[in-house]
This record gives sequence, structure tokens and C-alpha cells, in this order.
Amino acid sequence: MDRIISRLHQRFVKRPHDTWRLDEPSMRSSRLFVRPRPDTFGRFAESFARFMGTGQFLVGMSMFVVVWISWNLLAPGSLKFDPAWFILLNLIFSTQASYAAPLILLAQNRQDDRDRAALQVDRSRDERNLADTEFLTREVASLQLMLAEMRMRDTARAELRRVADELGTIRDDIQRLRTEVSTPR
Repeated sequence: MDRIISRLHQRFVKRPHDTWRLDEPSMRSSRLFVRPRPDTFGRFAESFARFMGTGQFLVGMSMFVVVWISWNLLAPGSLKFDPAWFILLNLIFSTQASYAAPLILLAQNRQDDRDRAALQVDRSRDERNLADTEFLTREVASLQLMLAEMRMRDTARAELRRVADELGTIRDDIQRLRTEVSTPR
């Protein structure tokens, strides 16, 4: 029980200022910033990047720019909100780009992770297929050897039968000649 209390004390009680180390993360959790769950934020980044790559986004953005520039060039002076050099439009594009680039990179990194995992699965499946193919190749070679052996046995048996038949014929001839020689004429 004392160990648990001492661990809790070390974890949650502030350290004295002189024992703080800059190379260790702070034990206090900062609630100043919202920390979105990585998977949720990653899915958002992928959907955002996917949408930015569509024709719908490009047409919409082009229409927005045409309307913006047309309004600020053709509207009366008091209704123009972005004078001649379109500074506000440039600021909007810069802000969009500063948010879009990291989101697109995050989406690409997630896709790379998925591709890497899929490649690993494919590689292990290929290794299993190769092992199975090698096994089957050895089995087919073994069967071919057995068939060759069986053919050799069948050939040997046929040859032995032929020789046995010839020997039987020769024996019959010898028997017949013996009977002829032993019988007087």
C-alpha cells in the first residue's frame, strides 16, 4: 500500500522547481489544448484531402474566385471589400494552403501505413504460397519417381514372364526330346 501511495505522490504532486528536468515530459497533463483522437482526426484529414482532389472542389473554388474578383473589379467603390490587389483573397488562399498541406500529408502518411500493412500481408501470403508450391513440386517429383519405378517393375515383370514362358517352352521341348530318346524306335 505504501508503494502505491508513494507512486501516486510522485506522479501527481508537483516536483520542486530545482528537480524539474527539461528532457523529461511533464507529469502534469495540460488541459489548455484539445487533443483529438488520432484516428478520428486522421479520418477527417483523409476525407478533407479526398474532397480537395475532386472536380466539385475545383469548380466550386474557381467559381468563388471568379465571383470574388468580378465583384471587386466591377462593383461600385463603396461595395468593394478587397481593393485592387486582392490582399484578402491572397490571405484566404494562404490560410487554406497552410491547413491543407499538413492535412494532405497526414492523409498520405495514413495511406502509406495502410499500404505497408497490406504489403506485409501480401508478402507473408506470397511466402506461404511459395512454400506450398515448393511442397507440391516435391510431391509431384516423388509421384513421378514412383510412377517411373512402377513402370520399371511392370516392364521387369513382363520381361520375367516372357523369359519364364520361353523357359517353359524350352523345358517342354527338353521333356519331349527325352521321351523321344528314351523310347525305342
